[in-house]
Parts: sequence; structure tokens; C-alpha cells
Amino acid sequence: MRAFHLTLRRLLWLGGLLFLLFLGYAVLRQRPQDLPWTDLDLAQPVGLFTGRKLAALTGDAAGCKALLDRAGIAYTAMKPGGADQCHYIDAVRLKPDSDAIALAPASVAPSCPVVAALKLWEWQVVQPAAQRIYGQPVRSIRHFGSYSCRRMYGRSQGDFSEHATADAIDVAAFVLKDGRQVSVLKDWKGEGKDAAFLRDVRDGACRLFSTVLSPDYNAAHRDHFHLDQAERGATGWRACW
Repeated sequence: MRAFHLTLRRLLWLGGLLFLLFLGYAVLRQRPQDLPWTDLDLAQPVGLFTGRKLAALTGDAAGCKALLDRAGIAYTAMKPGGADQCHYIDAVRLKPDSDAIALAPASVAPSCPVVAALKLWEWQVVQPAAQRIYGQPVRSIRHFGSYSCRRMYGRSQGDFSEHATADAIDVAAFVLKDGRQVSVLKDWKGEGKDAAFLRDVRDGACRLFSTVLSPDYNAAHRDHFHLDQAERGATGWRACW
């Protein structure tokens, strides 16, 4: 009799486990962006593996551009440039779009994975936060540039920055539809709407970019968010400050 009860308990435990697995699979089928093996789709909400999939595009220039095409993002593919550690092959420049946030200056041409993440950030993070906090959209994002052949922090030695391959962009401020400017330098500190907005968009960026550095990181980032799409191999570790 004891053996019977043990067998019954095991069967019940196994049945419960199978039910939970089936339930989990059914839920995940409704959110393919939460699965590591599904294709990235910029039309989907941000999922558990969206950030890693975006970073993985660093090694797939053609696939990244095809992703932008499927999402209806208008861009100009730039010719490869630079040399050695400062060589880039997948830079793209966004074309003007009255329905989208403009980058200022508009001549900036980050790598395709950075642009893909910027568009998701715009759609899923920045504009929802602006509407929730200000009741109006962001019109433009002011930045300090993307490509720059230099080492980290401008040092003469050490690792090269992600800027050296156009895999980064430095965001300085957001301009709302009514012309109001929200600046990282002036508005990060405090308890008001502007500080809340900046923290919301910084936190949202952490789900999309490999590295996000804000004024919380160090004084060198007191006036901007550093956003990059560094590909860090199998571990895929991410940095968010």
C-alpha cells in the first residue's frame, strides 16, 4: 500500500509539472519575443530576449537592414569606413519622417543594431513615457554623436570605445512637441517630471542596449546617456547605470 501511495504521489507530481510546462508554453506562444530562439520583430513589444537579439545583429549587417525594412523604417545605408579598430560596415542614417522622433543633428549614422534599438526605444519607451508624464510626444532627440575613432574616455591606451565602430550614441536631451527641452545635464537631479521622465527612459533603454551609462555612473556622463550595442559573446552580460 505504501508503494502504491508513493507511485501515486509521483504521478501527481509529474502531472502537475507537465501541466505547468504546458501552461508556460501556451503563455510564451502568445509572446514570442520572450523566447530565445524566435526571430526578432520590431513590431512586437519588448521581451525577455529582445536586448540580446538586438546585440546579436552586430554580426549580421544584412539581417539587421532587412529587419529595418520589414518594420518600414526609412534609412540610407552608409558605405563602410574607417580602418583597423575603427572600421565600421553597417552604419545607417535615418531619413526624415514626420511621424518619428528626429535625431539632431540629423547627419548622425550609428550602426544598424543601434538604430534598431533606438526605434524600439522610441516606440516602446520614450513616446509612452512622454505621453504619460507630459501629455505630448517627443519631437526630437539631441545627441553628441555616434562614430568617433577613439579609445574609452579618450585615453591614449586601453580598449577602444564602441563609438569607434559606430556601435554607440550619446543622448543629451529630448525636445517635446511644444518646444520644451528636457536635458540630462540640467534635469537629471530632482523630484519633478523631468527627472522622472529621464529615469524612465534610461531604465527602458537598459532592456534594449548592451550598455547604458547615465549620470549615475560617473561624472563623465553627467550630461548624456551613453547607449551602445556591444556584443559580449555567449554570456551576453549587460551594463545599466
